[in-house]
Amino acid sequence: MKRLPRERLRWVVVVVFAIGMAWVEAASVYYLRAMIDRVDPYQVNPMPIRGVLGPVELVREAATLVMLLTVGMLAARTWPKRLGYTAIAFGVWDIFYYAFLRIICDWPKSLLDWDILFLLPLPWWGPVLAPVSIAALMIVWGTLASQFPDRRATTSLTWTSWGLNALGIALALYVFMADSLRTVHQGFDVTRHVLPSTFNWAVFCLALTLMAAPVAQIGWRLRRYSVADR
Repeated sequence: MKRLPRERLRWVVVVVFAIGMAWVEAASVYYLRAMIDRVDPYQVNPMPIRGVLGPVELVREAATLVMLLTVGMLAARTWPKRLGYTAIAFGVWDIFYYAFLRIICDWPKSLLDWDILFLLPLPWWGPVLAPVSIAALMIVWGTLASQFPDRRATTSLTWTSWGLNALGIALALYVFMADSLRTVHQGFDVTRHVLPSTFNWAVFCLALTLMAAPVAQIGWRLRRYSVADR
């Protein structure tokens, strides 16, 4: 049996870890939502969390990010590859999280169902398709960054692509938290009860395009040098 190259094997291991973590995440979220009768979060009083459950949930979300970052740190020795594997883990985890929720409780019914995406620092809301789109982009970028590392000097084009990416991230965060930001001056308890009615797809698509700038830059570089090597 032919052995996989080392980097491909690492990619597979990170993906397997992320899939396993996605099941644990989906099961945990299902337990919590079933406990508060909010399997579908888009309803009146979407987060009726009382007592210690609220702080515990916030810490759990932060711990999830720590776990995803840690697996990226362990998978490689250089920072570009570490971030690449972290992006892969995050993207795979997020996509399979929704796939497993569908298996466990038949939700989401469609990719357009609203979900509470995150609670830090304010509640994020968006149709499932939005985070899944970002997750797919993260997998693509992470794969390119981890499997085809660029050992050439950083250019102005690289910095520009990452500047566009940062702008895209900021726009996406604004879209997700727009409703929470409009009510945050009334207190966090008010933001927890907000039910958004519309999603700004135009701004989100612009944000996703900007976030894809590093992917386009790496793809252009690989194509350029593959042509030059012929």
